Amino acid sequence: MIGGISALAIALVGMVESFNKRYIVADVITMGIVLILVVTVLIAYHAAKRTAGTGNLKIFLNAVTASLVTSGFLALLVMIGHVINIRAVMINASPALYKILTAGFEGAGGIFIILLGGLICGIVAGALYLIPEFIRRVTIICVSSVLMVGLLQDLIRPVLAPWGVLSVISDWLYTQNGLSISGSIAIAVIIGIIYVIWAKKGEGVKKGYTRLPGGTQRNIKIASFFILAIFLIVLPHLLGLFLSEVLTIVGLFILLGLGLNIVVGYAGLLDLGYVAFFAIGAYTTAILTSPELGFFSLTFWQALPFAVMFGILSGVLLGIPVLKMRGDYLAIATLGFGEIIRILVLSDFLKPWLGGAQGVGRIPNPVIAGYQMVEPQHIYYLILAGCMLVVFISIRLRDSRLGRAWMAMREDEDVAQAMGINLVATKLLAFATGAGFSALSGAIFVTKIGSVYPHSFNVMISINVICLIIVGGIGSIPGVIVGAAALVGLPELLREFAEYRFLVYGAALVAMMILRPEGLWPEARHKLELHKEENDVAEAETATAT
Repeated sequence: MIGGISALAIALVGMVESFNKRYIVADVITMGIVLILVVTVLIAYHAAKRTAGTGNLKIFLNAVTASLVTSGFLALLVMIGHVINIRAVMINASPALYKILTAGFEGAGGIFIILLGGLICGIVAGALYLIPEFIRRVTIICVSSVLMVGLLQDLIRPVLAPWGVLSVISDWLYTQNGLSISGSIAIAVIIGIIYVIWAKKGEGVKKGYTRLPGGTQRNIKIASFFILAIFLIVLPHLLGLFLSEVLTIVGLFILLGLGLNIVVGYAGLLDLGYVAFFAIGAYTTAILTSPELGFFSLTFWQALPFAVMFGILSGVLLGIPVLKMRGDYLAIATLGFGEIIRILVLSDFLKPWLGGAQGVGRIPNPVIAGYQMVEPQHIYYLILAGCMLVVFISIRLRDSRLGRAWMAMREDEDVAQAMGINLVATKLLAFATGAGFSALSGAIFVTKIGSVYPHSFNVMISINVICLIIVGGIGSIPGVIVGAAALVGLPELLREFAEYRFLVYGAALVAMMILRPEGLWPEARHKLELHKEENDVAEAETATAT
């Protein structure tokens, strides 16, 4: 029933009809159909998992029953929709939706197709659960790879097109709309082979690396760093104008995420007013550089230290009144601070200095050695430099005495204080550091767009940044990057997601809390804490076997 309600919700909010415009495999399966099939298979697989240990036949029948009930809800929707005009209440319950669900069949034939699809999904889910774990992993990875390559065709094709042989491969992989059948099979086979080889040899490679002398390991790390740096430098020239613009947006959220990761991930202080520091950095830069206001007319580089300094100062000012607060109370107080800044910016009292609702325009672009940074590719390098600086500072802070104090405070404030940690100084330093990083991001943001408006700094910015930290992995620096790419980059590339971004965010957060609470790329300590019971069971089993 949960599966059926989920499938109905996805269909009736318009996702199926909207996503159906994009083919994953040309003339075979669309993104809308994949969405329904994935939901049905996941529900059936979960039903099978819930009855583990009761016998293979019962597990299989449970999976099939769950998938049939899920598809039965959709069949019921189609039957009722042909009798009653549901569209008067739910505008997305359209004939086009019914045609997609029934594969174009009319009457009883269409209902049969829906139920048959549910039956097949149940059989697939049951078989997937019962087969050996290694084969299951290979199958899931192969299918997921085909879906991802099909989804990201608008990213992959422009990158491969200018490169001769790669262009030929791209033309073979893709048709005008989606993957070719032969291309999808080839991707599944290649990814499967790579995974099997890595599963057999990967552990040996890792052990071989750890046995290398310290100097050799260091040289490998340095070489890897230089290869990554070269790749990041040439990346915007490979991707083109649109994808470079997407990279700059992702980079700005990475900067914001790294700052909030200090406050939430390291120090454990839930800050919902983080967008306020972003706004302070942006408006400070605008006031100091814009000739429209005519106050100072500084360059970007002259204004940047002031923007960061005011961000740090505002972080301290926020931290002082909330020093005694914890948990939800702290979240509400910081949320109020964010709204105070937004209302002040909109106020008539500050309009002569901040522009009010009309904002501030004519903000100059950064200039380096007489070269003006105008294009997204140019701003990309500025954001990349900011991200590298913030990552370096974050790593150094994490491994420092202050970083350990933050993490101790995150685990238990009372115990941390009893061990001699000064909570006042530690909290203020966390707020100040995170606010400085956010102000840096705000300063770059306004020079990128050339203007600043109050509506650019609503509370949803803070929510988005918290979402990417949770999905990526709280306290993890690589997790922030992965989370920003998943929650900011993908919706920009997949325009079908634009209307449903917050619905997808909610679903992703629920799925993460259930399936992988530590995040996509978790911090080692956080992962250990969340899987403590599993580790204890594994250690007990090992001890028993010994």
